[in-house]
Amino acid sequence: MPDSTTYPLDGACQCGQVRYRLLEAPLFVACCHCKECQKLSTSAFSITAMIKRESLEVEGDLQHWQRPSASGNINAAAFCPTCVNRLYHYDPDKPQFLKLKPSSLENTEIIKPSKHIWVSQKQAWFDIPEGVEQHMTQPDLTETL
Repeated sequence: MPDSTTYPLDGACQCGQVRYRLLEAPLFVACCHCKECQKLSTSAFSITAMIKRESLEVEGDLQHWQRPSASGNINAAAFCPTCVNRLYHYDPDKPQFLKLKPSSLENTEIIKPSKHIWVSQKQAWFDIPEGVEQHMTQPDLTETL
């Protein structure tokens, strides 16, 4: 993902008790239109920046939660125990990657989605921009990395 942003970038949960630093550019940014992400975001989709685990430094205590996803994977989340703001998701079977919630960054310029997933559950009123990669369900987002 070409990116002229200068790294590292700082981010935090809503209350500021958990802070983090993103050391390098995301591998890509995706919008997920699944019903669970609609619930999570209280919007039409959730935005995720796929990053390498080693490119994230976290200060503060996180709690973790997980559930099975429609794709058959485990969807785990790390969040602030005080404000309950989710900072990233991950698949315990692929610990080398994290799905950062980039709207928690102080500088949100990296939020330029290049993929849309679970388009089969997309809200009908939302139009995906032309030329952006689309997947009807959950692809293996790590297979080309």
